[in-house]
Amino acid sequence: MKITIKAPAKINLSLDVLHKREDGFHEVEMIMTTVDLADRIELTMLEENKIVVDVSEGFVPSDNRNLAYQAAQLLKDKFHVQKGVRIAIQKNIPVSAGLAGGSSDAAATLRGLNQLWNLGLSLDELAGLGAQIGSDVSFCVYGGTALATGRGEKIKHISAPPPCWVILAKPPIGVSTAEVYRNLMVDDLTHPNIKNMVAAIEERQYQEICQQLGNVLETVTFKLYPEVQRIKDQMIRFGADGVLMSGSGPTVFGLVKHESRMVRIYNGLRGFCNDVHAVRLIGERYY
Repeated sequence: MKITIKAPAKINLSLDVLHKREDGFHEVEMIMTTVDLADRIELTMLEENKIVVDVSEGFVPSDNRNLAYQAAQLLKDKFHVQKGVRIAIQKNIPVSAGLAGGSSDAAATLRGLNQLWNLGLSLDELAGLGAQIGSDVSFCVYGGTALATGRGEKIKHISAPPPCWVILAKPPIGVSTAEVYRNLMVDDLTHPNIKNMVAAIEERQYQEICQQLGNVLETVTFKLYPEVQRIKDQMIRFGADGVLMSGSGPTVFGLVKHESRMVRIYNGLRGFCNDVHAVRLIGERYY
């Protein structure tokens, strides 16, 4: 028995950090939405009681460090599943990019194994399990567009933004999220207006969404990795409607309404970095 499922990337339209918590994590407020760039997960039932991960990308671990592996192990342990699974991951989302590729793979594995192993769990139950794996996994279980709070695991669904093109550009570097948060000076931040962004999305005000984009982690990542800021500056110069770094970086995204401008920006950015994608915003959740 075999199931194939898509694991879409996410971008942050807003990312704010409020304070450091007693558990060592940071209290965040984020607005996340999905885009049409996705890994492809193929789950095959194995009679032998083991988890096997095959990954197309050499930089991604295939052992228990892989979040999809951890998702399968969590379900096996919690529900005493005696069958095994082969998880084949075709990577299309750039690795270590601030696009939640690993978290989305884990979420897709949870959703797929729920079917493959006939566990009968709701999305809410799967999202609760996902929070044990990583902060972004809960959101990725649902997909769509949401306000995430806590350490990112508390999800409140909101409407999808109006449709547009999303250009993603990733320089050939990796960014350590832990390092970014270690260097974040929370008391010195200029906070994005999350309420205004939610209102702009709910009212489908595209230009207002572009104006309300904000990510406090840019202050750190740009200092540590100046090439990320250079890509953002180029995207603005080429005429994207709104530009922001996603997550802790290094991927920068630009929102573009008109296809002709999208093509110009895409072609222009190809001269600055090789890893450039032009995709549509999805924004709708799974049901």
